[in-house]
Amino acid sequence: MKEMTPAERRAFLTHGTRTGKLATSRHDGQPHVTPVWFVLDGDDLIFMTWHTSVKGKAIQRDARVALVVDDETFPYSFVLVEGTATVTRDLRSRRLWARRIASRYVPADRVDGYTERNAAEGELIVRVNGQRWIARSSMAE
Repeated sequence: MKEMTPAERRAFLTHGTRTGKLATSRHDGQPHVTPVWFVLDGDDLIFMTWHTSVKGKAIQRDARVALVVDDETFPYSFVLVEGTATVTRDLRSRRLWARRIASRYVPADRVDGYTERNAAEGELIVRVNGQRWIARSSMAE
């Protein structure tokens, strides 16, 4: 497998509706992995979650996370990011990011409904700042 360039990595992460698989640790140290819808803001990955969800509580307790995005069809490329998550609760920001995320993942006629649902009080905006990236592609050079 070849290492992706930063431009290839960005193109891979923004292609279609690939989901991220977010890894956190539960309060007892047990691992927890869950799918997330995300968008990029520069090199940061942004997703949203409910404040009392397992991932929401885990991130608020321990900001260290890992997130992998993969192509489940041949040639099985992937991007793994390990980094630190920060949380924002601001209503205006919730609406902005909820709309951007919904615009990527849901049909256009349902974006408004998803935006309002995910901009609700209690939703967290999570920004993952990558400190270590592994981005591999099996595409022929």
